[in-house]
Amino acid sequence: MSRIGKQPVILPDGIKLQLTNTEVTVTGPKGTLKRPLLEGLDLDISGKSVTVKRLSNEQRVRAYHGLMRTLIYNMVEGVQKGFEKRLEIVGIGYRAELHGNNLVFYLGYSHPVDFPLPQGITAQVEKQTLVTIRGADKELVGQVAAKIRSLRPPDVYKHKGVKYAEEVLRKKAGKSGK
Repeated sequence: MSRIGKQPVILPDGIKLQLTNTEVTVTGPKGTLKRPLLEGLDLDISGKSVTVKRLSNEQRVRAYHGLMRTLIYNMVEGVQKGFEKRLEIVGIGYRAELHGNNLVFYLGYSHPVDFPLPQGITAQVEKQTLVTIRGADKELVGQVAAKIRSLRPPDVYKHKGVKYAEEVLRKKAGKSGK
């Protein structure tokens, strides 16, 4: 039995979880999230707790057991509190601006980079060099942050680019001349 999969997910006040056919829907103050229930699993909803049950003991189903429990837990956390990723922009002249639902980045290219935000994601720009990405879907928040980071990945030689706020870069020494 999966140690993570057998733990129940506790539903806080104001959070509703429904299972319709093969789709799990979680509704809360931050929005509604939907995700298909993985094959070979079932949910046991009793009061304020939800437990993921396996229908068979196949290797694939056992692997999905803990994954589905974690996905449901992240959905509950997302609609209750939300998730956020912070990005730092480092470099002379590098900055970001928020125009409506688009982020515009100036990253040393000959042109500004326009980045449209997907639905369900909000961004906040602080001091032109700090960008905070917020949303209820943990997977989507991480994906958007990774795409923004890939616009100008951090350079380990010059320490310039877009990096996560908690990311630590070790500066590498350049070529040694004689």
